[in-house]
Amino acid sequence: MTFEPGTSHLTGVRGAELAWTRSGRGPHVIWAHGLTSSGRGEEASGMFDWEPLTARHRLIRYDARGHGGSSGTPEPEHYTWPNLGLDLLELLEHTVGDERVDGVGSSMGTASLLYAATTTPERFRRLVLTTPPTMRAQRAVHVRGYLDAAELIERSGLAAYEEAITAEPPPHIYSGPGWTRPAVEVTERLLPSILRGAARSDLPSDNALTALDLPVLILAWSGDPGHPLSTARHLAETIRGARLQIADIPMQLRTWPELATEFLA
Repeated sequence: MTFEPGTSHLTGVRGAELAWTRSGRGPHVIWAHGLTSSGRGEEASGMFDWEPLTARHRLIRYDARGHGGSSGTPEPEHYTWPNLGLDLLELLEHTVGDERVDGVGSSMGTASLLYAATTTPERFRRLVLTTPPTMRAQRAVHVRGYLDAAELIERSGLAAYEEAITAEPPPHIYSGPGWTRPAVEVTERLLPSILRGAARSDLPSDNALTALDLPVLILAWSGDPGHPLSTARHLAETIRGARLQIADIPMQLRTWPELATEFLA
């Protein structure tokens, strides 16, 4: 099957239609976004800019199940991180065939990549894991938050949820100009199930992470309890040979696209 570069596509994956685009030239790299965003959402907000990758790679940006232009059903289990990892793997079968790829993820996308890589390690060459989410005991407070948010949406609607998250201060690293909070790119019908799926999720076991045998770069920022440095450091200690880079100020964050491009060269 032929897919034209730069064109938006819909591909059937495990009962859903996933929206995706491809740009650039070279070996493939897939970008996996964070919770409630989309393949372009975090770039549109000024949070990340992965366009430099397209100078050396063909970059696939896709919308996770239930996000952006991708379809989904209101079943929380479909949105757990292991299931999102399976979605990613099947999408790669349709888009790149047997080619080994590089992966870049953010938060939920980092978790999806880790499940995909621990399930089918031969599929990947290298991983860039940005803003790893909470894990193990640290997830308890966020699990409660996800469940409370799901109930808020069902009780008062999506606008109430958006108002609540807008009232929360952003990570200090995004306190300056040039950044807007990423839009919620999930429908009111699906978002409660997506949040409950996140609440049922955790990162892969340490045994699975230890078994990974591929180059990994971890990009983390400080001052964000939803993406704590403790997770990033634990991943760096558990995944053999993983490199950790921490951003404390916006200027350091702006180097991430170049760091990722160099790492994947």
